[in-house]
Amino acid sequence: MNFFSQIGILLRKELVLELRMGYAISGILLYVLSTVFIVYSAFFQGVTNPMLWITLFWIILLFASVNAIVKSFVQENGNRQLYYYTLLNPTAVIVSKMVYNITLLFLLSLLTWGALAFMVGNQINEFSGFLLALFLGSVGFSILFTFVAAISSKADNNSTLLAILSFPLVIPILMTLIKLSVSATGVLEDTSAIQDIGILIAIDLMLAGLALVLYPFLWKD
Repeated sequence: MNFFSQIGILLRKELVLELRMGYAISGILLYVLSTVFIVYSAFFQGVTNPMLWITLFWIILLFASVNAIVKSFVQENGNRQLYYYTLLNPTAVIVSKMVYNITLLFLLSLLTWGALAFMVGNQINEFSGFLLALFLGSVGFSILFTFVAAISSKADNNSTLLAILSFPLVIPILMTLIKLSVSATGVLEDTSAIQDIGILIAIDLMLAGLALVLYPFLWKD
């Protein structure tokens, strides 16, 4: 079985498990919709503030990402991991999980955008720039949390370790995304948007490279 065939099989497995345990997706959707409603009730009653809109959007999406992705390796018990170890390439395992989580998180970001736009009003004027920010943010969050979840799973799913490892890395991603998204509202004319996109791409590539290089060593543990 070649590398890409393994990725395809693993992606299909992830989808089947997600559909079988539908409560996971339902819980994430409930979290997003209820949080958006609370944000609307608390901050946007008759008030329109693009800066606040963008900040709260990424905060909601950040915590939704954690809820959606950290379970990536929780459902893989020791026996299943041993079975995978005898059959699969470790790089195919981590790539399949990252690709699946990127897709899931991008769809989740579109849902969050739609929910905020419906309840609060859409504050985005440059749709292409904001969609690019959503995609790059989904890639960055997915790669980061997937790899940190893999490390945490080797430490008996230690949630403290997950927070300690994620926090220093997620802050530059989050701050750059907020800056890039604010420019998409048209409130501020940011001439450094290209630079911000380059920073996000560089961070995403760096995280992906680290995950691909280091995960095989975790796999052997």
